[in-house]
Formats: sequence, C-alpha cells, structure tokens
Amino acid sequence: LTSRLCLLRQGPAWGSKEKCFTKMYTTSGECCKACNLGEGVVQPCGLNQTVCEPCLDSVTYSDTVSATEPCKPCTQCVGLQSMSAPCVESDDAVCRCAYGYYQDEPSGSCRECRVCEVGFGLMFPCKDSQDTVCEECPEGTFSSEANFVDPCLPCTTCEENEVMVKECTAVSDAECRADLHPRWTTHAPSLAGSDSPEPITRDPFNTEVVPSTLADTVTTIMGSSQPVVSRGTADNLIPVYCSILAAVVVGLVAYIAFKRWNNCKQNKQGANNRPVNQTPSPEGEKLHSDSGISVDSQSLHDQQLPSQSTQGPAPKADGSLYASLPPSKQEEVEKLLGSSAEETWRQLAGELGYREDLIDSFTREECPARALLAHWSSKDTATLDALLAALRKIQRGDIAESLDSDSTATSPV
Repeated sequence: LTSRLCLLRQGPAWGSKEKCFTKMYTTSGECCKACNLGEGVVQPCGLNQTVCEPCLDSVTYSDTVSATEPCKPCTQCVGLQSMSAPCVESDDAVCRCAYGYYQDEPSGSCRECRVCEVGFGLMFPCKDSQDTVCEECPEGTFSSEANFVDPCLPCTTCEENEVMVKECTAVSDAECRADLHPRWTTHAPSLAGSDSPEPITRDPFNTEVVPSTLADTVTTIMGSSQPVVSRGTADNLIPVYCSILAAVVVGLVAYIAFKRWNNCKQNKQGANNRPVNQTPSPEGEKLHSDSGISVDSQSLHDQQLPSQSTQGPAPKADGSLYASLPPSKQEEVEKLLGSSAEETWRQLAGELGYREDLIDSFTREECPARALLAHWSSKDTATLDALLAALRKIQRGDIAESLDSDSTATSPV
C-alpha cells in the first residue's frame, strides 16, 4: 500500500516532465520557462524560475525561443557593406556588399566581382556571397565588352535586302550593308563607230563588283556621259512620309480655321437676333471673363422675366458698375449676404461664375461676403445688371429691392 501511494505521488510529476518544452526543471520539479523571440535570459532557472528581459532595438536581439540563450549583440555593417535590413529585437541586421562586390564567406569581407573578358559572357551574376560566373560565348553569340553584367549576345542576322560584309565572331558582331539594288544593269559608254553598246549585267552577290561603300547606284544612259543616280528604296520613301505629314498638318490647320469661322458666324447670328433694347456687356457676351464661364445676355434676360413676376417690380438695369454704389449701400449688401444662415454669399459666388477653390479661399477672410464683392467689383463686367440677375436667380429679391432703392439716385446720367 505504501509503494502504491509513492507511485501516485510521482505520477503527475513524471507526466509533467514529459510535456515540458524546455526539458529543464527547477529544483522543485517545475518545468523551466523559455524566453520568447525578442527576449533573452537574464537568470537561468535552477532554484528559481527563468528570468527574461526584452532585447534592445538596434543593440541586441534574440531570434530563438530558449531557456538559456541571452540577447545577442547586433551585427555592425562596416566598410563596403550596406545595411539591407535593420536589427530589431527578434532579428539581426542583414548586411550586403556594395554594387560590384560580393561577400567572401570565409573572411566575411567584400571582394570585387570578377569581370568577364571580351569573348566571355555572364552565366551567373555577382551578388550576395556569389562571385561572377562567366562562360565562353558559343557559336552564334558574341561579347565585345569586358564587364560583369552582360551575357553573350546573339549575333545580328542580315535581312533579305542586306548583304553581310563581316561575319560574327566571339568578340564582335556581324555587320550588314543594305543591298541598294538586288540586280542592276550598267551600260558601257558608247564607243566610236558603235551604234548599240552592249549592256553589262552584274550580280550583286559577286564580291568583285559589290561597291565597297553605301554609295548610290550609278547608271549611264546610252549616248550620254552624264550619270543617273538611282537611290535605294529607303530614300524613295522619305518624300512619301513628308507628304503624309504635310497633309496632316494642312488638315489640322483647315479644321481649326473652319471651327473659328463657324463660331464667329454663330456669334454674329446671335447678336442680330437680340432685341434692340438689350446690349451686350462691355467684355462682349461674357459677364465673368476671369472665371471662364460665358453667360449670354439674352439668356440672362429670359431668366429675369419669371423672377420679376414673383418678386415684384424689377429694379432698373442702368448698366452702371457695382463699384459706383455708395460705400454705405455696399456695406448694407454685404451685411444682408453675410447674415443669412444658408451662406447666401456662396450661392451668389457660384452664380457669378466663381470656382469652388476660389470660393473656399473667401471663407478664410473675416467677412467672406465683403471679400467676394471686393474681388468681383474689380472686374470690368461687375455691373448692377449682373448682380441683380444673380440675386434673383438665388431667390434673394429682397437684396435686389434694397439695391434698387438707391440705384436710380446714384447711377450716372
């Protein structure tokens, strides 16, 4: 019975040792705790449990889960090495050699990459701990420069209308020359007493008669000593390309001229169709030249008609500038625009042709309505007519009536 009790007491302790990850135990039989990634052991377990501390960023690191390993110092990149990854609590720094160098593993230093000589090309590039691996250029390839980045390049293949003047070797590429005429006939000069000279036919693939330069083919005409120069196909295409380009340019110019003429014609027809009592604004059909929005005075007049029937008697449109109003009247208009909770001045700015970015700039002013009217009144098109029409369009006939009360007294005669 006593032996059975002893076995029961030893059973849980033996079972817990089987599940212990570190396989290390304190003197009391407790499984030793392991320090996580980014933590190092300060005091290993024994009488007491394991004591861990976090590693310092860029100073020490720990990339293992251990019950014995402390934080290790970070690797320092020196000399020709550059840091490709920094040292953090759980990973060491990663150093790489500069471009053109590789890391020699036995010594840990950076060594210059091997250069592939002329006639040899790159097989494996130089990077990390691998030096350059070169290969001799096989048949059909060449390498004319010594470096550590270029492989053997394929030789140039001459086209059907070209003649090879130099074969490809391991150290130089092939050279081709345009065959200006696949087969030509040259007439010999007429001799004394000869009526019909015999033509001489030359084979362009015969190296004895192929010209040594890319000169033009010269053919002499029967009975004449003046040579006739016959250029190749590529030269004959140049006038065709120039003609096509000239036609495109002429077409574009004609299209632009037609569009301008059509616009002028439509503007003249619109001006002739307006009633006599309607006159265009000083800038000619544009109320807001700075904003880029063109407003036809005829459409502006049509918009005024329905609002006049609902807002009461319309103010007199005498064409005077807004700047001619007394300062007290301008201040009154600014207060009416600024006192509205719906930001009437923003609606007015939109009707006057201002863009949203410029409207937003007015909000940074102490009095946005005053800033808007001051900016707008500096334009030549800032007339009372335009302001009254914009006020009616945003349903602010009350401000229009206030302007009309003094416009008759202040407008110039």
